[in-house]
Amino acid sequence: MGKVRVAIIGVGNCASSFVQGLHYYRNAKENDRIPGLMHVNLGGYHVRDVEVVAAIDVDRNKVGKDVADAILEWPNNTLAFAKVPKTGIKVQRGMTHDGLGKYLSQIIHKAPGSTVDIVKLLKDTRTDVVVNYLPVGSEEATKWYVEQVLEAGCAFVNCIPVFIAREKYWQQRFEKKGLPVIGDDIKSQVGATITHRVLSRLFVERGVRIDRTYQINFGGNTDFLNMLERERLESKKISKTSAVTSIIPYGLPDDDVHVGPSDYIPWLKDRKWCHIRMEGTTFGDVPLNLELKLEVWDSPNSAGVVIDAVRCAKIGLEHGLKGALIAPSSYFKKSPPVQIPDDDARLMTERFIKDPKGTEKLLRENAPTVKRESKMVAGATAPSMNGAPSTTRKARPTARPARAAAARAKPARRRTVRRAKPARAR
Repeated sequence: MGKVRVAIIGVGNCASSFVQGLHYYRNAKENDRIPGLMHVNLGGYHVRDVEVVAAIDVDRNKVGKDVADAILEWPNNTLAFAKVPKTGIKVQRGMTHDGLGKYLSQIIHKAPGSTVDIVKLLKDTRTDVVVNYLPVGSEEATKWYVEQVLEAGCAFVNCIPVFIAREKYWQQRFEKKGLPVIGDDIKSQVGATITHRVLSRLFVERGVRIDRTYQINFGGNTDFLNMLERERLESKKISKTSAVTSIIPYGLPDDDVHVGPSDYIPWLKDRKWCHIRMEGTTFGDVPLNLELKLEVWDSPNSAGVVIDAVRCAKIGLEHGLKGALIAPSSYFKKSPPVQIPDDDARLMTERFIKDPKGTEKLLRENAPTVKRESKMVAGATAPSMNGAPSTTRKARPTARPARAAAARAKPARRRTVRRAKPARAR
């Protein structure tokens, strides 16, 4: 197999963990259970086959420096768990647009000089996959970069809540260019969103009615500082809320669901603390309440997922797949084109790795059914994860009452995001 050549947009904490992880796991054994990785080898690509060939940022602390040094520059404050040797790859000066909000612009100062020719950079470095790590709320900047990615002929992995893969306009743009896209908004390995989703499905499947729930998050990295600017949070709120409510087969009033970031606490650094509360009704109309606290290092929690996502994007490129890749998007992202329960999404992602074209064809043909019933996984077998022996099992029966399926189709009073075309560069 060849290499997976990756370009990174935004050299922040998440990029730091991603780059460190590529070095840290370069000698991982394929038959061992490796903490932090779902796949040592994915579709023939080992972690060491993923290499960063370009990096883009606007911060004067990072532009012009070797990637190995830039990932440790302030305001990055995640754990340094691997000593990355010099890469020979210098961080290039990117386009700002709306990438720096009110609070980030107080601590990040733009590097002097002009923006690098992004299309030329991607072509010259023979980039396969571009990863978007821009700050939350970078709507114009993300769409501008997507235009460069399309022109350069690369796959795209969107790790932030600017809706690209799930929007029909951008799906068609990638299809027209014959390129795959995975998105939107990274779903961490064991983060607030996937934990909340799993608990919600547990309540539903065990016959407990969910009456109300909240998820609040605190952190001390620049992501949480940036999200103090509430105007930048619309897409983030939609992404996190719909990821949870899509699992519940009946609508909840808006006042009974709160999901989102809450505050910035500098001394937490790159740690995130999540508090989840769920209130429900069980047998005999008796109340049942659940509270959970999750503490994670935020950026390492996402890096292993992104390492899998870029390898799936490369597989998509190799097999001529175009447009949004439904299977990996549903498993790796909060706001995919089609929401699939996580255990079913996992099965379909494993199937995608073995049969990319067949899996995506099946999902596209059954997209409305997939969204509500996950019918396509009937008869699928549980895959081998990270060298573990595979346990064959039939997927759970998917037949549900028509009334429940209809209710599941849309969360109550769901907001609509207006699709915007790319902004002119400035």
